[in-house]
Amino acid sequence: MSLGATLFYFAIILIVPIWAQMKVKRTYKKYSQQAISSGITGAETARRILDDNGLYDVQVVESRGFLSDHYNPMTKTVALSSHNYHGHSVAGAAVAAHEVGHAIQDAESYAFLRFRHALVPVANIGSNASWIFILIGILSQASGMLLLGIILMAAGVLFQLITLPVEFNASSRARELVISSGILRNEEEHKAKKVLDAAALTYVAAAAVAVLELLRLVLIYVGMQNED
Repeated sequence: MSLGATLFYFAIILIVPIWAQMKVKRTYKKYSQQAISSGITGAETARRILDDNGLYDVQVVESRGFLSDHYNPMTKTVALSSHNYHGHSVAGAAVAAHEVGHAIQDAESYAFLRFRHALVPVANIGSNASWIFILIGILSQASGMLLLGIILMAAGVLFQLITLPVEFNASSRARELVISSGILRNEEEHKAKKVLDAAALTYVAAAAVAVLELLRLVLIYVGMQNED
């Protein structure tokens, strides 16, 4: 790969995630300032949808940090960042419904979610250890070490790819849930979709960058093999 192509490649993998993060923050900021007509908070949104789906054992709690919203399958809790937990915004309702979507996936044993959970330990090991072998392999021109690093990295990349259908499905559920429950009305549905689409874009960007980096390393490995 030429110097120009290398610089272009690294510019892409740096710019794409940053652009995706900026877009989600900008979209969230815009719609977090728009109150919903039903007037309920993000916490109340989550609780209503959970109860409507019979998930009375799932708790809704407040979490610290900006956009720290998540669902924890181990503790059966939907954690919402303070602004979403207490706020009455379109963005807060969309995010709360999205996290409840994960809770419903968990209750239904959604296949991709189960697969992702099973991959967590393997992906963690692969992500942490892969670059050690990759750097050793590249610096010492040891193709075997590089291949081991690539295999370990592939586990992390697979985890990111499996995350995509999990997140898309949760967002699809969220849109249906906030409408069927009457939490969002009329144009609010379209605004909530923008929030959810922007958030999904960050996962797409991360997965795309991971795949590109894996392919680059595979090409380096193939080049080493051709030189032997």
